[in-house]
Amino acid sequence: MLKKRLFCYVTFFFSVLFISACRAVSISPSRMPSALNPQGPGAARLAELWWVMLALGTLTYVLVLVLLFAAIRRRQRGTSATEPDSTGGDTGRPWVIWGGIVLPLVVIGIVFGHSIYTLATVDNQTENSAFKIEIFGRRWWWEVRYLDHGFSTANEIHIPVGVPVEIQLQSADVIHSFWVPELHGKMDLVPTRINKITIQADKAGVYRGECAEFCGLQHAHMGFMVVAESEADFNSWVSAQQQPAAAPTDEAAVAGQQVFFSAGCVYCHTVRGLDDKSVDRSAVDLGPDLTHLSSRLTIASGSLTQNRGNLAGWISDSQHIKPGNLMPNIYLNSQDLQNLLAYLETLR
Repeated sequence: MLKKRLFCYVTFFFSVLFISACRAVSISPSRMPSALNPQGPGAARLAELWWVMLALGTLTYVLVLVLLFAAIRRRQRGTSATEPDSTGGDTGRPWVIWGGIVLPLVVIGIVFGHSIYTLATVDNQTENSAFKIEIFGRRWWWEVRYLDHGFSTANEIHIPVGVPVEIQLQSADVIHSFWVPELHGKMDLVPTRINKITIQADKAGVYRGECAEFCGLQHAHMGFMVVAESEADFNSWVSAQQQPAAAPTDEAAVAGQQVFFSAGCVYCHTVRGLDDKSVDRSAVDLGPDLTHLSSRLTIASGSLTQNRGNLAGWISDSQHIKPGNLMPNIYLNSQDLQNLLAYLETLR
């Protein structure tokens, strides 16, 4: 009977593991970044702590199971672990001392010590950072300001490989949380407070980040991308981002620029270099800076891949794609919409 129960427990345990594995491989890795796939020193330390805790937890679990089955077998033989032995001693007392006091203290001590060590090693040391980036969390997108380079962008952070970068985090409304699982742990964005985190990527690539603190209706669609690239590519990107938007030359794009004015886009979005003296540019902060919109990988805070079709859908019916966001549906005839898309595609 005992062997049959043990077989059932083991079968159930491994069945759960197999089902979980099938679920994991069915999701695109780019949509499911893993903290157990560290690509930076901060994430590596946190992953190491996770594995230590998993190993200790597993060993403790196995030990408890072994003792449980041993107690069951002893009970089936008609004896009890707490009965006095022939010498009058209590055979259960050592189990209480070693299993109930000593072992928990050892396990907790190891976990606590390793946690303190990990926190000390991933502590945000800003003096070694190459430059600073200021990020404002907004419902539900990320404003990214390159303080040392003099420009702003949105929902996309570029950093050079192997270089620590200081991120200054602020919130414009409610509490958010900045998390790039493959590069570092989480850090909250709290209104009226500036928190700092230093991230570093050891390998070139695109790393997805998320808001890790529930912040409202579209919390699940508040993502961003961190693009780690060579120093030369990063410098080239910075140089391009510092430039104002190029004046459109194509007939459709020129007409689309006028649609950008007439449809009211200028009252929420900034395009550096756009000549519109009727709008106070310092007051335009409701929506992302669009100066180099078409150079970004995604739109709608990582919800959609950057392409003409998705951009058209976002302009026409953003409330269907991301209900509750501050971008209203823009009702344009087909020709005006195509002209506006032609203009936005010039913003590279």
